[in-house]
Amino acid sequence: MLAIDFGGTKVAVATAWLDGEIAESVRLDTDAPRGATQVVQRALASARDLVARTNAVRGGRPLAVGAASPGIVLEDRVLLAPNVPGWEDLSLPALLREGLALEKVRFMTDAKAAGLAEARWGSLRDANPGVLLSLGTGLAAAIVIDGQVLNGASGAAGEIGYLLRGAGDEAGVARGRAPLEEAVAGRAIGERGSRLLGETLTAEQVFSNDDPRARALVSEVLAELAVHVANVAILIDPSRIAVGGGLMGSGPRVLDALGSRLRGAVPFPPELVPARFGPDGALRGAVALALDGVRSRADTPYTITR
Repeated sequence: MLAIDFGGTKVAVATAWLDGEIAESVRLDTDAPRGATQVVQRALASARDLVARTNAVRGGRPLAVGAASPGIVLEDRVLLAPNVPGWEDLSLPALLREGLALEKVRFMTDAKAAGLAEARWGSLRDANPGVLLSLGTGLAAAIVIDGQVLNGASGAAGEIGYLLRGAGDEAGVARGRAPLEEAVAGRAIGERGSRLLGETLTAEQVFSNDDPRARALVSEVLAELAVHVANVAILIDPSRIAVGGGLMGSGPRVLDALGSRLRGAVPFPPELVPARFGPDGALRGAVALALDGVRSRADTPYTITR
């Protein structure tokens, strides 16, 4: 099987066996400023190379591909995926079918794919309901009910990056904005920290910076994020929240801020734990999607999980 995780800053590609074990894997920089097409083409080239290497070791051929992507993948476009220029204009199912010569292609948003992996093999196993909070370049959540990821009527369940920050916030999706994501996600933290300190910084560098201004910014961001996570917990009443994504490089600080707010605000505070798979969650979810594609008897050539 093949698994591909198209991320905002990196792409992960893997081959896997039918028991879900990863055989070979590789990571590429997204290099987003160069546009979407080159991301896909480089990922496909890496996938073909991995298939050849895996075949040389144990033989066989991939039976299906699972792919995690920012946004909601349709046949002819991708919705709600502004971070890589041109991504929303891609016909991803056709590109993967043609580029890999595989008919069974399954897609899921990256956060939902990570939630699927955590529900099947990780920190949300037996959590009902469970929530995966994905803190990376962007911001999203996956809601797990009875072991299945909730997709919503349009595939947008859990897109908490679009939450409004307050009553006066009018910069919503109709204006091409994701208000909460633009304030507290990884890209936003890096940009805000860079402006504040006058140098180019990533979110990770802002978190680790001892400058009082950087520390105040991180505290402010986590305090705002914690309010929204508490509201999600009040709405859903989950038994467990797992936190994953790139910002969990500063896991203790993140979990401390979220946990304090959850304990003080939520009638029945959920257990709060790190995600098992961390930044590899979406790739492991793509493996799960490919497994489901192999096991499915559906005649449709591709499945978009909405």
